[in-house]
Amino acid sequence: MTNAEATTSIPMQSGWKRGDARDELLTREWLVTNALGGYASGTIGGANTRRFHGFLIAALPAPLGRTMMFNHLEEVLEGPDGLCWRLSGDEHGGREVAFPEDGILEEFAMENGRPVWRFSGQGIRIEKRVLMPHLQNTSYIVYRLVEGPSGLRLRLRPSLHFRPHEGLVAGQKFDDWKVTIAEDGRGMELCDGEKFPALRLLVFGSGSRVEQDPRSFEHVLYRIEKSRGYEHEGELWSPGIVHIDLTRDHDCGLVASVESWDVVKALPCADASSAEDERVAKMLTISHQTDPFACLLVLAADQFLIHPHTRAADEARARAAGDEPRTVIAGYHWFTDWGRDTMISLEGLTLCTGRFREAGNILRTFASYIRDGLIPNMFPEGDNEGLYHTADATLWFFHAVWRYVNATNDRETLRMLLPKLIDIVDHHLRGTRFNIHVDPSDGLLSQGAEGYQLTWMDAKVDGWVVTPRRGKAVEINALWYNALRILEQLLIQENDDATARRLDEHASRARKSFNERFWYDEGQYLYDVVDANDTALRPNQIFSISLDFPVLDESRWRRVVSVVQEELLTPVGLRSLSRNHPDYKPKYDGDLRARDAAYHQGTVWGWLIGPFVDAWLKVHPSDFNTAGEFLDGFRAELGASAIGTISEVFDAEAPFTPRGCAAQAWSVAEVLRALTKLRGQ
Repeated sequence: MTNAEATTSIPMQSGWKRGDARDELLTREWLVTNALGGYASGTIGGANTRRFHGFLIAALPAPLGRTMMFNHLEEVLEGPDGLCWRLSGDEHGGREVAFPEDGILEEFAMENGRPVWRFSGQGIRIEKRVLMPHLQNTSYIVYRLVEGPSGLRLRLRPSLHFRPHEGLVAGQKFDDWKVTIAEDGRGMELCDGEKFPALRLLVFGSGSRVEQDPRSFEHVLYRIEKSRGYEHEGELWSPGIVHIDLTRDHDCGLVASVESWDVVKALPCADASSAEDERVAKMLTISHQTDPFACLLVLAADQFLIHPHTRAADEARARAAGDEPRTVIAGYHWFTDWGRDTMISLEGLTLCTGRFREAGNILRTFASYIRDGLIPNMFPEGDNEGLYHTADATLWFFHAVWRYVNATNDRETLRMLLPKLIDIVDHHLRGTRFNIHVDPSDGLLSQGAEGYQLTWMDAKVDGWVVTPRRGKAVEINALWYNALRILEQLLIQENDDATARRLDEHASRARKSFNERFWYDEGQYLYDVVDANDTALRPNQIFSISLDFPVLDESRWRRVVSVVQEELLTPVGLRSLSRNHPDYKPKYDGDLRARDAAYHQGTVWGWLIGPFVDAWLKVHPSDFNTAGEFLDGFRAELGASAIGTISEVFDAEAPFTPRGCAAQAWSVAEVLRALTKLRGQ
């Protein structure tokens, strides 16, 4: 398949068409990323409903981390006979949202992984696109007049508030900002006089020029933040206005960047667009995906694979050792790279897309952070040091290594990792941080420390751990058994039979105890946590079947899969708690406390569809059609929230409204992995 064929095989992902509901202009979002962790994002209608919406969120070295550099762009089309169309929405002044001018937005879609708006009316047709070049903290906002009379011009007003990614939206003083206009009138440099780098704006197109015309906007409303109980009203400041004359079939627009002027001017818009088209074509070629749905997921997966640019010291160490540091952003807009999410997502994001080299880079990057037998749970924004409060991320590391070695036969990486894997097991056997240890009485893995939630069900607010699962949790022990068997097999492959026999003893004991202790005979399913005899019917039990080395006796597989299907399965994943439980919450909404109370108490998680499909096929090994139907709900989801990707969570009842992060790595990865698995059957 040629590059051109690969590019044209991607279906356009429609996000909104004239005649669709107006409120969807506020609820549907777009996202563009730069492989550094930086991004641009907003609503289809142009109003910023999140504090994370903007045209340039730059990924900067620690201690800054991701930083909001370019918030909003007011776009007005002017022309003969008093023509004045507003192309963008806004909520300046705290008033009711101003939509784009009635009737002129014809369509919004994602084409080749990038957003495009089409405006039309009165014989005028205009297209707008947003692009971020790979590995640059730069955004292009590009306009093209497709049809229309002469005398049309754009008036653009950028609005700014430099701040940390999750910083306060109010309180910045703009009096000390310095504005420098280029001699040719086509460039502008803005400095806040504090700790942030300069923002450089370059305009291009016929008759383009910058006019210095400062203006403040004191009551900018972020309505999603308001609904979520966060600070939601602040200030923006505009340095001036950009004027551009429109010429038919010629690109024009604005470049925003924190790169040097040499870099900003080196890549014309057409070259940047062509380079991105070629990169996308190459991605599709190496993925060997041909199904249109899978091709869209390949593009979605690409957004999460990044260079850890914000941790410059770690990047330098890896490069000095001849390696390329890589990691995974867990979700946009607010997640950083998380160990658990990375290891669960690795197969779908990299192995199912043909990006084997990056998979190895990710594993080696995280291996360099192992401390006391644990990989980091997360890296806080703008910090060089990871946090290690997790019991399962390290066990998922074994799973990711196993899948990687089976896919690539990379023995060099395996031999580098094996001593670390053995050390991890030894730390768990004798006990490590957060009271993570193997109970010598039964060989099961126990975990828990006051004030921490160490499993993936980790909601906590104001010291309240919502789902206290301290002790021997079902998926932790399924993962522990799986890790022991994986390491045993890897050691046999490397002819270390003595250590392999030791691992076999621990694995056999853990399996025997698991089947004796976790079966809840009255309910005919598995306890969620033993010792506490937690009978909550949760999806965690599915891992006792789905993993490569199932810990549950095969005689009980069919019943567990059946009860999970009956009680927890939805069109977009598995509920986190049965509807029959008194703590069940049907909606994930409201302020932080209300959301965390529902996070794992019914809320649907899209990523769990992958393990469910794995378990289903073990029980129904020839029923590929039904397994495929479990993924059908995600096809519509690609056009329902953040266009072209999959949300973090969903309400537990119809219509299963998408919630949480607009784009989540493991949601995309597990749907793509399951789809790839079914295609290969």
